[in-house]
Amino acid sequence: MPTHRRLSPTAPWVEVITTKKDWDAADPALLVAMFTQTLLIRTFEECVLSLASQGLVHGPAHSSIGQEGGAVGSVLRLTARDYINGSHRGHHQFLAKALGYVAPGGIDPRAPLPDAVRTVLSRSLSEICGLADGFCRGRGGSMHLQWREAGAMGTNAIVGGGVPQAAGFAWSARHAGTDAVSVTYFGDGAVNIGSVLETLNLAGAWRLPLCFFIENNQYAVSTHVNEVTAEPRLSARGPGFNIPSWRVDGMDPLAVYLATGEAVAHMRSGGGPTVVEADVYRYFHQNGPFPGSAFGYRSKEEEKKWRERDPMALITSHLLRRGILAEAEVTRCTQGAKAEMDAIASELLEPVPAGKPGQRRIKQHLWPDPDFRDVGVRGDLSEFDGVRTAELTSFPGELEERTFIDVVAEVMGRRMAEDERIVVLGEDVHRLKGGTNGATRGLAEAFPDRVLGTPISENAFAGLAGGIAIEGRYRPVVEFMYADFMWVAADQLFNQIGKARHMFGGSGDVPLVLRTKVAMGTGYGSQHSMDPAGIFATAPGWRIAAPSTPFDYIGLMNSALRCNDPVVVLEHVDLYPTTGQVPAHDMDFCLPVGKAAVRRTGSGLTVLTYLAMTNHVLEAVAHTGIDAEVIDLRWLDRASIDWDTIGTSIRKTNNVLIAEQGALGTSYGGWLADEIQRRFFDWLDQPVQRVTGGEASPSISKVLERAAIAQTDEVIAELKKITGR
Repeated sequence: MPTHRRLSPTAPWVEVITTKKDWDAADPALLVAMFTQTLLIRTFEECVLSLASQGLVHGPAHSSIGQEGGAVGSVLRLTARDYINGSHRGHHQFLAKALGYVAPGGIDPRAPLPDAVRTVLSRSLSEICGLADGFCRGRGGSMHLQWREAGAMGTNAIVGGGVPQAAGFAWSARHAGTDAVSVTYFGDGAVNIGSVLETLNLAGAWRLPLCFFIENNQYAVSTHVNEVTAEPRLSARGPGFNIPSWRVDGMDPLAVYLATGEAVAHMRSGGGPTVVEADVYRYFHQNGPFPGSAFGYRSKEEEKKWRERDPMALITSHLLRRGILAEAEVTRCTQGAKAEMDAIASELLEPVPAGKPGQRRIKQHLWPDPDFRDVGVRGDLSEFDGVRTAELTSFPGELEERTFIDVVAEVMGRRMAEDERIVVLGEDVHRLKGGTNGATRGLAEAFPDRVLGTPISENAFAGLAGGIAIEGRYRPVVEFMYADFMWVAADQLFNQIGKARHMFGGSGDVPLVLRTKVAMGTGYGSQHSMDPAGIFATAPGWRIAAPSTPFDYIGLMNSALRCNDPVVVLEHVDLYPTTGQVPAHDMDFCLPVGKAAVRRTGSGLTVLTYLAMTNHVLEAVAHTGIDAEVIDLRWLDRASIDWDTIGTSIRKTNNVLIAEQGALGTSYGGWLADEIQRRFFDWLDQPVQRVTGGEASPSISKVLERAAIAQTDEVIAELKKITGR
């Protein structure tokens, strides 16, 4: 018979329970702070639900009533320099952090509200109502609340979506040499999300000062936690990743305060991440002013038992028992808080003209201007003011022949030597003499603390990089080994990084570069061969750079690293071994954002192309002898298309062919052809023609792979068709 040896986790897992002695020992100022914050948050939430019941909140109103103890107890352990982010149910966390920021010494509940506190409440309510004075200028509403100055880095409507970003805040704090910590709040539903589990692993491996704060309110919408996990004590996840974990009654703010204090001390001392699970209960349904029992998934008896443990009542009872506040004072404070919120709400409202008595609406002048709709999807590029630009055709200095892949590594090395903010991360970027293709050769040796080899978890490390970019001190460069991996990290790339600037008001920079390679033709098959340009072009917020020569790579990467928007830099494996002219001693120029290159002049046909397809087009044109003008687009996103160069060519040729290698379904040229025909219809002698790959993704078979992608032969065939040859 085999011997069985019982194993136990390395990391501790404990439950923290308060006693009457703990409440007696608590500083009166602490208890008053808990009371005041809980009262203001509770009153604020009641006001939100009241407005929602009147139809004055457009969209959801995810109330946190009942859960205040977790937010207040934990945030009181933090300082202004610490970070938090949260989920769609995040009003209480956001308010706790914002109130702590504007009133670090606490708020006297017996005195009139300080102006700064009143402003926080007013701007938060305005945001939830979608108004221009809100923290995100009305774009965030209930689910997207951000105030960077206060360390409230954004609540998030994607379950678990904000957790990887919190790891980025933590990395930035540690790399900057501070003892600041990051706390990410999420619920029981998010515990089973892949991005959360990936980030638990990454934070544990890198020992990041990140607290995973689980608000276990028992229900993911209407599904009870016992139905969807075999271990409903959710803090059990922590020891599996060697992360110390605490479990606590979240209806007891003091217990939360004590447990979080131990977790924060562990993180500030360099011990790495922590997990805190607080058992809480939302009194109302997932959204709106009705209890869960009204929808049949909870009983009134269950709701009554939880309400009997109300955190507001618990704090009040100890304040009264210890004589810190008198009952009359509690009554006056409660009435005063309600009156203040009623006044704040009234400032947003006006009677409905010709409406029923008492019927109100939002004051019309408080709504955002509709012209603000697209402002802030991307930045204004003012960071390029005065920057030096260059083109190969007019470069005045000495030139030399260089290999494309060597330039990739060298330009990054040059920028990292000059700019200590740049950090590179991805799978194997620190090994194999520069990753799988040599694109990061020499960087790990030169900058060991800024070249980070990651786990195979694209969602986590892309999101972590997004957090680094949003935090603002560093400029992350992420490598995806293959472009297809963007689907693994699609939430972080498109829901989070791409939308962050616009979603949170339009002014916050997101300086992130994503490098990825297009590998069609290498035999790696359907899941390693895509051209992602067409997908990124439909995703708001991203800029897309597509270099086809070593010279252009230098200029485009320098521009990407200067840009305050997220930029995906596409690299085609067919270009890596090619050579081209570059400056002999100069890697410090940019290529202008939004400037295409005319690779061949002509008057019979305009051919638009990019990446490795540029060379195939030039070969095809030379083979056929057609008088075609070939334009290498270089910048592919909607905001950066060079319409001046394209328009000048179309007015001359009156014909357009768009040539790309990738699959028909994810084609980049589809949207571009539509836009050209809208802009230049009167100048076109025929519809825009296109060369693409097939509908299917490339296969492993050499024959089938070649059939699935477009190269020189396909361009030749289309050129002959267009010209009738």
